Amino acid sequence: MLTACAHTFDDQPIRAVITAQQDAWNKGDLDGFMAGYDHSPDLVFTSGGHIRKGYDETIAKYKAKYGTDKSTMGHLAFEILQVQALGADGAIVLGRWQLTDTPNAGKGIFSLGFRRTPDGWRIVHDHTSSDAP
Repeated sequence: MLTACAHTFDDQPIRAVITAQQDAWNKGDLDGFMAGYDHSPDLVFTSGGHIRKGYDETIAKYKAKYGTDKSTMGHLAFEILQVQALGADGAIVLGRWQLTDTPNAGKGIFSLGFRRTPDGWRIVHDHTSSDAP
């Protein structure tokens, strides 16, 4: 007789990636922040009505808008609302972001597509939007 094996999804490694990103940002460490993304030409980043493809284009946009210094990057806070498993090797994270102490301050929502890679969980799709002013 076969018995069903209850398997619960452990979202802590995904939450740890997001926390590490927040901590790196708040230290002015853009490269540390970007470590949460899949370093791939397949990365998709959507914000401000624009679709960017690839890690290189994504980091270039971050550098152009926020620089690479704590004084220009400001203070970032994430609130994770939901982590939803997509099989054993994928997940979608829904959350809110708020950026203060910078001329680029704002807040809004994000949906992050994560995939388990040989290097751990990485963001492969980021759709970030800003709240209306």
